[in-house]
Amino acid sequence: MNKIFIYDTTLRDGTQAEGISLTVNDKRKIALKLDEIGVHYIEGGWPGSNPKDKEFFKLMQGVKLKNARLAAFSSTRRAGMKAKDDPNFKELVDAKTPVICLFGKTWDLHVRDVLRVSPEENLEIIKDSVSFLKTKKREVVFDAEHFFDGYKNNSDYALAAIKAADNAGADVIVLCDTNGGSLPEEISGIIAEIKDRIKAPLGIHSHNDMDLAVANSLAAVDAGCVQVQGTFNGFGERCGNADLSTIIGILSSKLGYKTIPDAKLKDMKEAAFFISEVANLPIQDFHPFIGHSAFAHKAGVHIDAILKNPLAYEHLKPETFGNHRRFITSELAGKMPIVQKAEQLAVKIDKKSPQAKELLKALQQKELEGYQFEGADASFELFMKKHLKKYVPFFKLEGFRVHTERAANESAWAEATIHIEVKGKKRFSAADSVGPVEALDKALRKALVQSYPALEHMHLTDYKVRVLDTKDGTAAKVRVLIESQDEHDTWTTVGVHENIIEASWEALVDSVEYKLLKDSKK
Repeated sequence: MNKIFIYDTTLRDGTQAEGISLTVNDKRKIALKLDEIGVHYIEGGWPGSNPKDKEFFKLMQGVKLKNARLAAFSSTRRAGMKAKDDPNFKELVDAKTPVICLFGKTWDLHVRDVLRVSPEENLEIIKDSVSFLKTKKREVVFDAEHFFDGYKNNSDYALAAIKAADNAGADVIVLCDTNGGSLPEEISGIIAEIKDRIKAPLGIHSHNDMDLAVANSLAAVDAGCVQVQGTFNGFGERCGNADLSTIIGILSSKLGYKTIPDAKLKDMKEAAFFISEVANLPIQDFHPFIGHSAFAHKAGVHIDAILKNPLAYEHLKPETFGNHRRFITSELAGKMPIVQKAEQLAVKIDKKSPQAKELLKALQQKELEGYQFEGADASFELFMKKHLKKYVPFFKLEGFRVHTERAANESAWAEATIHIEVKGKKRFSAADSVGPVEALDKALRKALVQSYPALEHMHLTDYKVRVLDTKDGTAAKVRVLIESQDEHDTWTTVGVHENIIEASWEALVDSVEYKLLKDSKK
């Protein structure tokens, strides 16, 4: 079985995504998680570019990784000086990582218009940079920036640039589709033309500007690349990087390559959600392999077939990558999701039984009232437990109050106070925020966290409101959907009421209780 080396750059290229800002401790936690699942390389950052990355590498000098090799990142040396005199290279060496990744210019447009040096000087910059780092006994990965654009515009020069790195002793030459504008057939065709002219192994680094980063990475592997660079969940600048969670899934399950250890494949979903949690960027439900909806079935025909033979509508077992099958409740699905959910709760129900009919009738009534369990699986599980007498509340509400105020020439703010009873004890808490729902959420969890500390590890990631009866104007009934997430999973809850605060409260309570219910099963 051929081995493909997984090179993760979530901590460097991934942090260039809009909306991501990781602390040093965030980076450490993600690095340890990546090491735990067995990626081969972890690119930690650019120590010469900012104090945070420099501090991260200093912190990691006291951490022993079990599986991965840590890499520091930098550009090739500056023009007009030797590598040994470049301050960036001093920081690289002082980072004390076993691997150093250098990016260098291979497109003559960049040499001419960005570096503003002669083509010959750029080749010397590449050669001197790689040679110097090899004298420091480091594994050197050379990222050939804009290689495919460079090759398409001036193949002789792009090839000369990677040959300069190759001849200087680079351990891997990584071909980069930096602008994300190449097609899979271009990627594979160019690699086929040049692979026998380079001594070092080849890698691929693709960006997702045409939604082809995964396809381009797979095309590169098929053409002979042995290292794949990317980020978990596809985080990255502009449209993101090649998504390693999808690439690992395809290489391992469809193409027969060895990537991360087989025993760790089942941990991939948990790792992806952990990284998403730390980065505070939610994973899309329809994400392949690991997404919440990746193995979700809604149509009754599909559900019936799945129950007879899962291969009928699933290309692999969800458990392979730590996911699970879900049957979505809706008017299209009939009684089957009810029967399946009951079985998960250790209750046997025949779909022709009076109990199944009663549950379906109750479900249809809730949907008539405006509830949408199709998009709120957590609320549906709680609904089932309550009807099957399998539910014990984690706390009891005695009352809450939400107050919103706005003074002249100032922004509005909200305050929530709440009285609850939890484990026989009465609790009171208060919290304020810019909005009433967030204030209520803070107050509720503040009252509960002493008894249920795991609530510190969840947060709300999305909040949607839909007006159900527009003809009623401001008195209309609204449906609130709240998405929540912890280190392991994401779930959605629903509330419906004419009062938006009451609808939000219902969804908030379901969200918190589902988290507690989920943890109690462990």
